[in-house]
Amino acid sequence: MRVVVLSGGAAHGLVDALASDFKARTGADIDATFGAVGAMKERLLTGTPADLLILTQALIGELAGSGHVVPGSERNIGIVHTAIAARTGDELPIVHNAKLLKDALVAADAIYFPDPSLATAGIHFAKTLMLLGIDRTVDARLKPHPNGTSAMRALAASKANRPIGCTQATEILNTQGVTLVRALPDPFQLATVYAAAVASRSRNVDLAGRLVEALTERASDSVRQRLGFAP
Repeated sequence: MRVVVLSGGAAHGLVDALASDFKARTGADIDATFGAVGAMKERLLTGTPADLLILTQALIGELAGSGHVVPGSERNIGIVHTAIAARTGDELPIVHNAKLLKDALVAADAIYFPDPSLATAGIHFAKTLMLLGIDRTVDARLKPHPNGTSAMRALAASKANRPIGCTQATEILNTQGVTLVRALPDPFQLATVYAAAVASRSRNVDLAGRLVEALTERASDSVRQRLGFAP
């Protein structure tokens, strides 16, 4: 038995952390695909099989409205902040306000972030660069990747002198070789609620519902918080 999951990259670490306990409880494996939330939505809409969806609350609501989610199966997992990352071992940039964030990004010689058209953090980070007025200044140094996990892996392996990254805090915490600096400062903070729901075309509705419970129950509070999900 297996539960097929389409998930935003923000939940990768959480799903992995709960997989063995879920297997022990149910006898079922978790077969998950992770990526930018927009890409996961497109996979679902173009016919990719799924039992469970883990996406932003907004996208889950949209899919529920169009009949792609089992009514009443939606549960919030937690809040994830978009944050700045550094390569482990590097001096951490100081990004506590708009000016310091701008200075750190301009000083970087490589900037890693997820897809600015499909990923929640990537879309927001591209807007942040525009609002800071440095999008053209740093354009040649931008290193977009399909999702936050691949962006953070690239940051960890970067040969640049002063690389920096931006994605969901959960993806930073779940990637070896990078360090969480802090959430984006005001007025650029982005706190995104992630949710889980059973897909309407699920072939394993009961198992998918049990995985929703595992992801959101109080017993997993400490795991969620350790991995970057705020209540």
